[in-house]
Amino acid sequence: MRPDPLYARYPFFRDAREAVQRADISPPRLVTEGDPAVERARERVERALMSGTVESETPERWSDRDELLSYPIARILVSLVDMRAAVEKYAEAEAETAHDRLQADLSATDDDLQSVSRPRVDLDTALSEFGLADAVTRTDADSRRPWFRVDVVAYLRLADSDWGDSWRLVNRDLDAGEVPVQREELHRLLREAVRRRVIDGLPFDVRGSAAGDELAAALDDDVAALRDRLADRERLPSVDTVAPEQFPPCMQALLDGDDGLPDHAAFAATAFLVSLGLDADTIAERWPVLDDDALAHRVTVLDDTDGSQYPAPSCATMQTFGDCVNPDERCETIDHPLRYYASAIAETDAVEADD
Repeated sequence: MRPDPLYARYPFFRDAREAVQRADISPPRLVTEGDPAVERARERVERALMSGTVESETPERWSDRDELLSYPIARILVSLVDMRAAVEKYAEAEAETAHDRLQADLSATDDDLQSVSRPRVDLDTALSEFGLADAVTRTDADSRRPWFRVDVVAYLRLADSDWGDSWRLVNRDLDAGEVPVQREELHRLLREAVRRRVIDGLPFDVRGSAAGDELAAALDDDVAALRDRLADRERLPSVDTVAPEQFPPCMQALLDGDDGLPDHAAFAATAFLVSLGLDADTIAERWPVLDDDALAHRVTVLDDTDGSQYPAPSCATMQTFGDCVNPDERCETIDHPLRYYASAIAETDAVEADD
């Protein structure tokens, strides 16, 4: 099987799913034979649960085939984990990764297209994929910040008032049944369309047939490990004191910066602060480096108190993304920024009590 490289980047596209079906590839056989796509699927789900992305830590390891086939196997794994938190977080991570890729694709210049052989999706294709081709019209020729008009029915179907007051229809200039949106907002609506497609049908019943039972049994160890990773969040220390001078070096470095942060760094820093009980307004006021258009949404996802929130990334994840900087002696015995902070606060409290 040699799939279209575009399918590897967007495996939830209808044509990508049909390509897998036409290939008539058996997931149980892939699992029992130890196919590389299965390992990539495990990584895909674990990264989704722990880091909010399905991007591989080692993308050079995987072929387009591995990437494409890892998606249906990842859905099997999430269904076997059978926890609402896993389903929600997996769908969010697929949507966030797709959102990043779409933004990169749709913002590409002619020079980018010539210098990089990676396949890209254009806006017409993305809109058509989610049934929005007839619902979106471009109205501004300014390529630097174009405007679009979205059919109000499609807008109301995808937009969520929890994203902020600006998304409420009453605050939009509704005209002739259409809602004006900027390019970044249109991308946000496409992100939601991806999330809904991914979450549709999850979790499904894997067991119930001989092949399903065999598949579930073969994945038992992986499912147990994924459940344990979710439970790790519950074992992280709870600290409600906000003392920036006691933050771990990695967080101080991110939060003290003047320029905007990469998405993974902004996610890590925001997750850390949300775990301390801070809201979006407080974070924006105290740490302007995090004050961007996505802050409110990040906080909403991270502060989901029903149990589907992401934990702050571990030290290992911080190292993977190059965000682990200036480690000190305490870092040598710590595996998570929150544990560093809890230890630092406890030590300070102990010293003050002695005094």
